[in-house]
Amino acid sequence: MKAYTTDVALSDLDADLVAVGLYEGDELSEPLGSTGGASDASSDFKSQVIVYPGHPERVVIVGLGKKEDFTAERARVVGAVSQKALKQIKGEALAWMLPESPEGVEAGAIAAALVEGAGFSAFEFDRYKSGSDGQEAPPELKAVEINTDQDVTAAVRIGEVIANAGNRARYLQSLPANEATPEYLAGRAQEIADANDKVTVEIKDRAAIVAAGMGGLEAVSKGGEDVEPRLITLKYIGKGSGEKLGLIGKSVTFDTGGISIKPSAGMHEMKMDMSGGAAVLEAVAAIAELDLPIDIVAVLPSTENMPSGTALKPGDIITQLNGKTVEVTNTDAEGRLILADALVHCAREGADRMVDLATLTGAVLIGLGSTYAALISNDDDLSDAVSSAADRSGELVWRLPLHDEYKNLTKGEITDLVNASAQRKAGTIYAGSFLEEFTEGKPWAHIDIAGTAWDTGREYWGKGPTGFGVHLLVALARDLSA
Repeated sequence: MKAYTTDVALSDLDADLVAVGLYEGDELSEPLGSTGGASDASSDFKSQVIVYPGHPERVVIVGLGKKEDFTAERARVVGAVSQKALKQIKGEALAWMLPESPEGVEAGAIAAALVEGAGFSAFEFDRYKSGSDGQEAPPELKAVEINTDQDVTAAVRIGEVIANAGNRARYLQSLPANEATPEYLAGRAQEIADANDKVTVEIKDRAAIVAAGMGGLEAVSKGGEDVEPRLITLKYIGKGSGEKLGLIGKSVTFDTGGISIKPSAGMHEMKMDMSGGAAVLEAVAAIAELDLPIDIVAVLPSTENMPSGTALKPGDIITQLNGKTVEVTNTDAEGRLILADALVHCAREGADRMVDLATLTGAVLIGLGSTYAALISNDDDLSDAVSSAADRSGELVWRLPLHDEYKNLTKGEITDLVNASAQRKAGTIYAGSFLEEFTEGKPWAHIDIAGTAWDTGREYWGKGPTGFGVHLLVALARDLSA
């Protein structure tokens, strides 16, 4: 999808569908105000009606609700509504007459959000659907045009990059585990590096992981003899000086739970246990595409978590990269074992502050649903920066507390730590507390996206994968590079 700005009369717009927003209490101006059928349009939020004014051939009137309530997030929603109207008429090019922004909201933020909402809503994963020979491919969104006399070109460009990057992450999430293996993710990382001179990649195979002393990643990968693990490290040098931002993404390409096997219902969704890694990969690609002046080191520990005769067993003791010992009390708490090694590795690769994304605990879905991801941090400044980026991106987070008492839940009797507590309480928090033991004293933020990575039901994401984290991480990188 491409996005761009223009400044022409409505009658001169060259698009399959032109979207015009209407605030509550406003009336349509000519020529739409006198168009047959336009009187049926409502200004209620998300309402829409397609009218036929002559030229352009079709216009969709979209209700924006009360002007004072209109935000960038609402703009994403109506952007999605307009794309669905475009799909209804089998169009490929959408134009938006940029609505007047409410007081305190930048025009550029609204313009970018309209592009993002339309772009996200256009995502479809139909790679494996067979069609009739010679059947014409259905139309897809190819262009979004923002019509305005205001200078929002840079913002529209950002919206385009974010929408495309988010959809690439959703594509990775959608792939089956027999295709999207750790090696496949490593290949995608190599593509990102090959496409940008400022990005380099290092990939460790099983032998290198073992030799490095990454006991967590080694142990989890033992159940899948035929599927090799990978430790993927991407570096983006956009500035070459100053602090490095570390990004870590959990990349379990299929999670059965291992010996502590999960129930079969819904297990097919565990191909998306690499959602954190997908978001980190495509966020780095977007940051490089935007040429942001920031240095980044990104780490993806990638493996399957399978039961087998060689698999990690409850009661096994492992030694993590920083030398701490862990008794494995539940093999389905594998994410924290591989993230522990990745955090230490990221810090040793020069990261000054770190953010990890992970589909880590089912408990977060119980606590926060699919609206907020959980945020746990050992640093107020970094937590505030993540929260600010989350609010602007619409990928919301809610900070949960850290306290020394939570560490008692993962304190081992015969080892330094256990990976899962016997007590059914504070599951999301004590998982974060476990990870804090591997931050090497760096400012760190953990984002548990198990409730937001798929099936949130938001207008612009619909059902299925969301790519949650891409927009948030790009927004954070933009803030830190300012």
